[in-house]
Amino acid sequence: MKGGLLPIFWLLAAAAAAADFPDLPPGAQVERALHEHPTVRAAEAGLRAEQANRERLEAGPHEFALKLSGQQRRDRPLDASYNEHEIGVERAFRLPGKAAVDAELGAVGVEQARFMVGDALHESSRLLLKRWFDWQRETVAAQEWQAQVVVLQRQQEVVAKRVGAGDAARLEALLAEAQLLQAQAQLAQAQTRREHAALAVSQDFPAVALPTTIVPADPQPPANTTDAAEHWRERILAHSHEQRVATLATRRSRLAAQRLDADRVADPTVGLRAMSERGGQEHIVGLQLTIPLGGASRAASARAGVAEADAASAREALVRARVETEARRTVAAAHGAYAQWQRLAEVAQRMAGNAHLLDKAWRLGEGQFGELQTARRQAIEARLAESQARLDANEARYRLLLDAHALWSLDDDADHEH
Repeated sequence: MKGGLLPIFWLLAAAAAAADFPDLPPGAQVERALHEHPTVRAAEAGLRAEQANRERLEAGPHEFALKLSGQQRRDRPLDASYNEHEIGVERAFRLPGKAAVDAELGAVGVEQARFMVGDALHESSRLLLKRWFDWQRETVAAQEWQAQVVVLQRQQEVVAKRVGAGDAARLEALLAEAQLLQAQAQLAQAQTRREHAALAVSQDFPAVALPTTIVPADPQPPANTTDAAEHWRERILAHSHEQRVATLATRRSRLAAQRLDADRVADPTVGLRAMSERGGQEHIVGLQLTIPLGGASRAASARAGVAEADAASAREALVRARVETEARRTVAAAHGAYAQWQRLAEVAQRMAGNAHLLDKAWRLGEGQFGELQTARRQAIEARLAESQARLDANEARYRLLLDAHALWSLDDDADHEH
């Protein structure tokens, strides 16, 4: 069973990545908005810094040093003065093995920075998805209340005519007016929240243009088999930038500890000297070798490096556990949100039918206006709950696709290689 589901799963994920979702921003706007986000730009700057750091490590910490000196010698018995000078060049050399560790340290640093760019893109994508659906929720709520205001205005007109004709009590007109005013107040609040949500989108992602109206898509059920859910979880874990960054941080700390241990034997310095003494009567050429003798400081640094590597390994274990928990929660949330929308959709349909029947009965003079008001209020609440659950289900599904890297193709080069 698993062998048959796995290729189908990957085909579905690939198709989802290539699809254009009508209830999401266009892919071109998303890509531009994410790459312009400060978090992503900071991560990209960090990548450039690590690339420069790799070049520094490959070049090594040692450079040639030029030494020049001049002096005057006074020979009192001969009553003579001589000009003397010395010139020298020296340089320290990395011992065998250190250069290879430095090169690997630089390469791991660049790889880690690339995944940090991917992680920044992923986290910014999550924020964009959240901001987008926050705005959709408030927009849909405003649309729902606007529709209810229209219905209640018509109801008030009917009540006013019946009161004028003597077919209804004045109390019904007061109740209808009160219900209309409540709906108008709810509409005003929803419009204010919609404006705030739109402002949050434009501030964080100015490249994303908000449409004038939205039509929420019907939620799509995620694969509901145990095998499919497990494949989603595995895909999320396989593409987790955070987990990969933690793994590389541990590897980098191990290499740093290895480098500090190698530094317990210091690099030797080789120098070449040329001197002219007694006004050029004597010429001296010499070769010097300087070997620092490592002491307690270097040994302590090596022990600190090992301790830091152990700490990085422990942090990696925490990240792995957190990512595993979050992956399971994301898969479960997608299934739960879809099931909740199905239940609330059925409730909203029944409440709307009940309100329609009571409205018809009231218009025929067979029902109580108070019962109609109660039924209409319940229908409004059920409709709002259904519309919010619809968006929750869509957001949960898109979050699942996003974490599985099947929503927007914004992975960096290192992630493609991984």
